[in-house]
Amino acid sequence: MVEGAPGRLLDASATCAKINSQIGGGSFSMPTYVTREEFEARVGVLEREVEGEKLVTRHILEQTRRNGDDLAAIKTRLDRVEAKVDSLDRKFDGLDRTVNDLAKSLAGIVGDVMREIWRERDGK
Repeated sequence: MVEGAPGRLLDASATCAKINSQIGGGSFSMPTYVTREEFEARVGVLEREVEGEKLVTRHILEQTRRNGDDLAAIKTRLDRVEAKVDSLDRKFDGLDRTVNDLAKSLAGIVGDVMREIWRERDGK
């Protein structure tokens, strides 16, 4: 029985059967008839819930976009830091080679200086 006038009963048995079959033949009972006001009230509640879910989804999407922008900025900065670290690494490697070369030749330099000092001292 379907009537459009307010306060009239709507035949919801087809809807109930469909819901029961989707839930797996659920063991709960649903009313077969609801008034138009009850139906509209339930639809109103569902519409508000859907709007709330949409609002939450929009908020999450906005936060995701902001996070993506923040991550992109951090990645750009990290790339710059990595470039600077690579540059410092190359400089350090050059300095390390210079110090190692100096350490290897230090004994010879000291020996040359000492021989020169002895020659000057003995020559006078």
